[in-house]
Amino acid sequence: MTLKTLVAAMALTLIPVVSFAMCSDRQHQAQSCATGTVWDADKATCIPQASS
Repeated sequence: MTLKTLVAAMALTLIPVVSFAMCSDRQHQAQSCATGTVWDADKATCIPQASS
């Protein structure tokens, strides 16, 4: 196996691992709720918005 092939194989193996590690923090994800609902972080779901 040549050095170029070995380096290419390592790069193709490590790139997905590094990208997954960078995106695994769930706190950076955005959540969209339907109109009239808001995100409740404690319940991790959309709940009806309280009217005032």
